[in-house]
Amino acid sequence: MTSALLEELRRFVDAELAAFRRDWPDVSTWEARCAWQRRMAREGWAAPRWPVEYGGRGLGTLEAMAVEDVFAEKGCPVLPGMLGLKNVGPTLQAHGTDEQKRHLAAILSIDEVWCQGFSEPGAGSDLAGLRTRAVRDGDDFVVNGQKIWTSNGIYATHMQLLVRTDPQAPKHRGISVLLVDMATPGVEVRPIRQINGGAEFAEVFFTDVRVPVANLLGPLNDGWRITMTTLGHERAGVATFAARLEQRTVDLLEANRADTRTEPLGPGLRDELLDGYVDARVLGLLGRQMLERLAGGQQPGPEQSVIKLVHSEVSQRVESVQMAIAGAAAVRGEDPAAAHAYLSARSATIAAGTTQIVKNIIAERVLALPRNG
Repeated sequence: MTSALLEELRRFVDAELAAFRRDWPDVSTWEARCAWQRRMAREGWAAPRWPVEYGGRGLGTLEAMAVEDVFAEKGCPVLPGMLGLKNVGPTLQAHGTDEQKRHLAAILSIDEVWCQGFSEPGAGSDLAGLRTRAVRDGDDFVVNGQKIWTSNGIYATHMQLLVRTDPQAPKHRGISVLLVDMATPGVEVRPIRQINGGAEFAEVFFTDVRVPVANLLGPLNDGWRITMTTLGHERAGVATFAARLEQRTVDLLEANRADTRTEPLGPGLRDELLDGYVDARVLGLLGRQMLERLAGGQQPGPEQSVIKLVHSEVSQRVESVQMAIAGAAAVRGEDPAAAHAYLSARSATIAAGTTQIVKNIIAERVLALPRNG
């Protein structure tokens, strides 16, 4: 990324962020974050890796990472349409028909919020074990089944849905991808309340839901290959989270150093916070190494699983330190941001693959250890 383009981005973010914060005193709300995404989309910064013809900047993997670094440094809100921008949009560009690609403009403008219907009660970590069925009936597929832990499910207008269309085929085959309007009769969304009081996830039920055959993404029964495209784009997201965590530790260090209202940190908390920064810094470097592999056309090595594992644990440690620093004020509700971040971090070792599953992957695929039993 050229220095001129990077400077253009910094000026743009500074100007837009100042105006945005005047309009939205609480930048954490869903509505505020949607407004921020629209601001970013106007100049192609909401999806910098998307081709220019689709509303992006046409940047490469490493250049897009530099953009994410600026967003993290400036404290920009996380874009609410992240799943559509990072995962669904690129998959539509790769496999969608011209009609299906019409969704791209609405994904950028957040007029459409997309979620992913992947995990099921009996098929979370084993994605290929999904049992939601889609049966062809004339010009429609009739869908029955259930999805769970659906991120942004309560806000979503559309879903990239994995279904089983050939129950006789091996489990990695016979899977197809459908694009589903969440307002279709028979779709029921139930929020999953979390310990932090929010409902970032949902369970979704499908009862005789009719989805047009025209909404089939890619060939019939080729959904596993399509899904690998989606998950491939998620890999870059792992590096993005590493960069955000690195900036989070820097912000905490600076905030506590500048806060004259409190006593200086004791040696224990200071050491824990510095340890968190060092780990987050190493994660950021691993993330960049992974992106360099992807940019060079290579598959990422073991660093992908290591980043996921360590990111989850460091996130919890860092937020625990911040909770300890906030002390009784956070418990009494006088520092709700610290309490919310601490409670939210509890899910880090579950989301996108539990710590136990990730450890098994590292043991088997990286360390070549034998399976138990």
